[in-house]
Amino acid sequence: MARRDKKRKSQAGRLRIVAGNWRSRLLDVADVEGLRPTSERVRETLFNWLSPRIHGARCLDLFAGTGALGIEALSRGAAGAVFVERSPVAVRQLNDNVKLLEAHGATVVRSDALDFLAQEAGGTFDIVFLDPPFAAGLLGESCRLLAERQLLATGALVYLELDRADVEPDLPDSWQVIKNKTAGKVRYMLVEATA
Repeated sequence: MARRDKKRKSQAGRLRIVAGNWRSRLLDVADVEGLRPTSERVRETLFNWLSPRIHGARCLDLFAGTGALGIEALSRGAAGAVFVERSPVAVRQLNDNVKLLEAHGATVVRSDALDFLAQEAGGTFDIVFLDPPFAAGLLGESCRLLAERQLLATGALVYLELDRADVEPDLPDSWQVIKNKTAGKVRYMLVEATA
């Protein structure tokens, strides 16, 4: 049993892609304080939820960090993913991982996430991943900007990850939580952004 547990857990400083074209590939993780990749267990559940909608989707991985969510989406057939991250060290590692995977459809943008949402007008997204630093309180404002700036395709799905102890963020009126789960200290949910 110990052997099986070792296979399921990512190695220190490494991130394992769960499924798709790059299944089981290990990627280096930047040494950035507070960087917290979404766990394999949570990613597996999330992408089971997304499986009917992931193929051909245009994704936004805001607060990208390691890029775990956007890379997993590309591995599973998403048409494209925009990764937004402000840490220069994390951006450098993310660019290296995108190049290593030859991840066509990946665009890495070095920017503050809220600045990106306030200024970006480059089309709409089918799936958005929001996994900001837990203590920063950025989920509500990110959701507001996504809706206000009309950055979401009709019926887009938005993934939210937060500390289990945090209060659910205020969501735009027309948004509906369709999945909600906890794993350890993490609460995560999938929201449909209806018009």
